[in-house]
Amino acid sequence: MILDELATLIASRKGVDPDSSWTAQLLAKGPEKCAEKFGEEAIEAIIEAVKGDKARLTSEAADVLYHLLVMLAARDVTLDEVLSELAQRQGKSGIAEKASR
Repeated sequence: MILDELATLIASRKGVDPDSSWTAQLLAKGPEKCAEKFGEEAIEAIIEAVKGDKARLTSEAADVLYHLLVMLAARDVTLDEVLSELAQRQGKSGIAEKASR
C-alpha cells in the first residue's frame, strides 16, 4: 500500500541531514511546524473541495495525506497505530463513537 511505503520513507528521514530532503527539513523544524504545515494543506484542500475542481482537490488531498504522515512521525505516531484505531471504530455508529470520547 502506498501509504505504508510513504510512512516508512518519512520515518527514515527522521534525524537525517535536513539538507538531504524536504521531509527531513520539515521534521527538523519540530512537531509544531509539521502541524502548521498540515493545517495549511488541509485548508487548501477545503478550498478546492468548495470550488469543485476535482484535479486540484486530488492534488491537495495527496498533500494532506503526506503532511499528515509527517506530522504523525514528528510525534512518533505510526500509521499502523492510526489504522488500528480506525479498525476498533469499524462497525460502531459514528454518533455512539463520538459520544464515548
